[in-house]
Amino acid sequence: MKQIVCLATSPWHPIPTRKQQVMGRLTDCEILYFDPSISYLAPLRDKSAKAKLRAYKGPEEAIRPGLTVCALPPVLPFFNKFRWINRLNQRRMARFIRKKMKAHGFDRPVLWVYSPVTVDLVDHVPHSALVYDCVDRHSAYGGLMNPAVVDAMELELAGKCDQVFATAQPLAERLETANPHTAFIPNGANFSRFYEASKAQLCPEDLKSIPQPILGFVGALQPCIAYDFVAHAAKAHPEWSFVFIGGEKPGADLGQLKQLKNCYFLGLKPNEQLPQYMAQFAVCLNLFAAGDLSKDVSPLKFYEYLATGKPIVSTPQPDQVLQFRDLIHIAPTAEDFVSCCIDAIREHDTDLREGRLEAGRRSSWDARVAQMREILTARGVF
Repeated sequence: MKQIVCLATSPWHPIPTRKQQVMGRLTDCEILYFDPSISYLAPLRDKSAKAKLRAYKGPEEAIRPGLTVCALPPVLPFFNKFRWINRLNQRRMARFIRKKMKAHGFDRPVLWVYSPVTVDLVDHVPHSALVYDCVDRHSAYGGLMNPAVVDAMELELAGKCDQVFATAQPLAERLETANPHTAFIPNGANFSRFYEASKAQLCPEDLKSIPQPILGFVGALQPCIAYDFVAHAAKAHPEWSFVFIGGEKPGADLGQLKQLKNCYFLGLKPNEQLPQYMAQFAVCLNLFAAGDLSKDVSPLKFYEYLATGKPIVSTPQPDQVLQFRDLIHIAPTAEDFVSCCIDAIREHDTDLREGRLEAGRRSSWDARVAQMREILTARGVF
């Protein structure tokens, strides 16, 4: 059986992202999935993070036979600013990973990584092949980092790989300069799950008192969301209800929306419950604001929206959504957003609905992972 060590940038719980969707479908592989480290500074920003500092000393979790989730030790801060700190961190991580590999009988697995910082780890962990799956322009996140350092680490990492994947075309084009074996594989959707939202579902309790039509957003409430578009529409149409499902990220400016009576924030919901909520939406919203981060993102929520068949109103970001322009409503400005919402609410075109469902089916995680398998087999990695 093939062995994979996956160094993820998202913990396995609670939100299934690309990492979990891909690893969960490689059922013919034995996998050690490592949740990302947290910084020793993390508890200063979030007191609940204090317990996570010791998570690596706790028990592992068996997700299924052959797929085990482990936590990594905490790291020194400023590793995205100073390469020497990253080297210290990653060598410590490598020692920890080698011990886990030995305990699980891993010899020379495929090393599958998601972060530029692992460039200083990969030479210290025995592996048969190296795969980098790039899901973001990591240097665009800001915070305690030097973008030039992060970009340099990423290109160096790509150059060491047997295969590179990227979720957005601009990411793939940049990484291809370091490694010609780079493939553009966008994000996808758990089609069978989100297709359930195209059918009648019981209305969740916290939606029952919210008036229709509901224009819904599902996903992390990040700074890169066009909240001003929603504020403009919510003021112009107080009879519409705007529902947000997802956790709030630091830096997200929600103050204006929280003052509006027709904006509702329901918080994070278990992924398996999302179809019940989305079944009540009249319109699904994809709301990335213009910017470096939005340009290169591959929005999970967008492909999940397609799988519901429901009308979608989207900003023109990221570029990936433009290939679906015939199936959705695209709003470059706040005024356009209002008119697009009106058109979407009134939409009763079954051909558009079927077109979105078919696009969602073609964008399923099963299809994406099949593409990856084919490429890795051709490259001799699998």
